[in-house]
Amino acid sequence: MSDKAIFLDRDDTLIEDPGYINHPDQVKLLDGAAKGLVEFAAMGYKLIVVSNQSAVARGIVSEQVLEQIHNRLKQLLAENGAYLDRIYYCPYHPDAVIPKYRKESNSRKPNPGMLLTAAEEMDIDLGQSWMIGNNSCDVEAGSRAGCKTILIGHCSHYKQPEPGKPNPDHRAVNIKEAVNIIKKHHHSSDKHPAQAQPVKTENQRPESKDQSLESPVISLESCEQLLRDILQQLKSVQRAEMFGEFSIMRLMAGVVQIIVLFCLLISIWFLMNPGEADNSVLIALGFAMILQMMALTFYIMQRRK
Repeated sequence: MSDKAIFLDRDDTLIEDPGYINHPDQVKLLDGAAKGLVEFAAMGYKLIVVSNQSAVARGIVSEQVLEQIHNRLKQLLAENGAYLDRIYYCPYHPDAVIPKYRKESNSRKPNPGMLLTAAEEMDIDLGQSWMIGNNSCDVEAGSRAGCKTILIGHCSHYKQPEPGKPNPDHRAVNIKEAVNIIKKHHHSSDKHPAQAQPVKTENQRPESKDQSLESPVISLESCEQLLRDILQQLKSVQRAEMFGEFSIMRLMAGVVQIIVLFCLLISIWFLMNPGEADNSVLIALGFAMILQMMALTFYIMQRRK
């Protein structure tokens, strides 16, 4: 009996994407990635990374360094109790700087070559498998291979595919939500086994249908995740503002305010001392008013900075 698999893009799906990664120290797991893999494995899926690596073709990283990067990824996953069954990558690109990598390749997504190779080598049932990635080329590669697809990314980043290109079967904010989508699919399949096979997701709906019909399937979890992200962002902003309170303008305003109080005290002393001239009181009050205006000016300048 063939196995089923979860095919995963690498960058911005499992690890952070700072650009072209060219050193193992740049590998940083995304939040929830390791836990997601553990849950996929518990559902009986093989875990396979399929990644375009044009950085090799562009001369940014060698295949030897790329192997070190992937070993680092495996190490970080192992430290969190997760693993990958295999990693496939495509080093080719039609505009490669290095001649031996300059070609069109069926392995380069959106072509399904890497998924088809994995299916043959690892005895994978593609019809029972999923492709998860953050890019339309991941969706197209998965769809062309016969897999169900999940597009990862915040709602604000969603773009309608080009005409003739497939829609993702599902959309998720991150890999945590992708896990929940696949769990729901399993639960639905267990309840209605006779209907599980013929059901094909949103891709078979006419293009004239409103795409918002997909939303109720994941809307609650999407909203919860977005609210958590918003709360985290607000906390970050508050922390940034807390440590950004000090400024030279604010310091000067405080110093001038102290001098204003000193001038007012001198004015009160002159008023309580009958021997002092009224002119001294007026001078002290005048200084206090001028300095108070300076303090307000410094404070306003600091606020507008």
